[in-house]
Amino acid sequence: MAPSGPRSIKRGCQRVLYWIPVLFIALIVAWSYYAYVLQLCIESIEDTGEKVVYLLAYHAIFIMFVWAYWQTIFTKPMNPLKEFQLSHSDKELLEREDRGESQQEILRRIAKDLPIYTRTNSGAIRFCDRCQLLKPDRCHHCSVCDKCILKMDHHCPWVNNCVGFSNYKFFMLFLAYSLLYCLFITATDLQYFIKFWTKGLPDTQAKFHILFLFFSASMFSISLASLFIYHCWLVCKNRSTLVSEAVRAPVFRHGTDKNGFSLGFTKNFLQVFGDEAKYWPVPVFSSLGDGCSFPTCLVNLDPEQPSSPSGSSSASKSAAEGRQFPSKPLRESQSRLLTSTPSWSESEGAGDKDKKGASNPVMTIENEA
Repeated sequence: MAPSGPRSIKRGCQRVLYWIPVLFIALIVAWSYYAYVLQLCIESIEDTGEKVVYLLAYHAIFIMFVWAYWQTIFTKPMNPLKEFQLSHSDKELLEREDRGESQQEILRRIAKDLPIYTRTNSGAIRFCDRCQLLKPDRCHHCSVCDKCILKMDHHCPWVNNCVGFSNYKFFMLFLAYSLLYCLFITATDLQYFIKFWTKGLPDTQAKFHILFLFFSASMFSISLASLFIYHCWLVCKNRSTLVSEAVRAPVFRHGTDKNGFSLGFTKNFLQVFGDEAKYWPVPVFSSLGDGCSFPTCLVNLDPEQPSSPSGSSSASKSAAEGRQFPSKPLRESQSRLLTSTPSWSESEGAGDKDKKGASNPVMTIENEA
């Protein structure tokens, strides 16, 4: 009992320290609001029409930027469903066996009833010792959150949260609107920044806010532009920033495939932002799928492999009720990503016959003879 006290104090201090980058960003944004609205628009701009246009456009961008940032911070990352966790009997059986092929046989037996197609570099089943569960495809353990995160991209200190399946769209919008925010400030502040050097501004404290506002906005624009372009490339390729996807090729049952999750530019984009265009620019959840199973460029119907964890309808209902948002089922959302795939349309009828027995169609990696 004694060590738990210092350990809990240490963890509490760490949680406080993790919020420092977020607090820093919040202070920067608060100062930029004061400098732009009060010092630039109200105090320095004399033309009323220009002042009104700048303030309206600024607040529209500011609201979307803060909204996306809030959603990225406070949307909880999704964790694997309980069907991926080992039962008490499976845990005991795994502990009794020696490390090696015997344990892999147990894990393979359990994974046979789950939509798991990726493997470790050595070809083994991906298993998390910390969480005691079989990792769904694209799921990874975050050492900071100490949890397995569905479709984990990275843990971002600037939002003090894991960026993954549940908030990756919000993160992309946060990058987009923060870049637009900085570019707008830089563009509208430029003429007054020039007046600062030509002695065209009155000698008040506003001119120093205008000076530093231009410098900070332009510098943030450069860093944000590079980060946003990189993540746009990742979305187009349907990859994450993790080494297992961005650098190395993901390992599937049939072998490595660097573009294994890529369905083409349009379908990759829809997988993140959803198939309803009206929700694309809005920080509300609209991504396709459930985070546990993903269609790939090699998709075929496999009657022996489920596309969603097996279980009763009541268990599925309780799992869905515990989520943060209405996650679209695979049959409705993921199938739309694959409507142009011949192998999917040909086997659609066979999948509908089993509609009562399985809630979702099966996504497989290998083309089977």
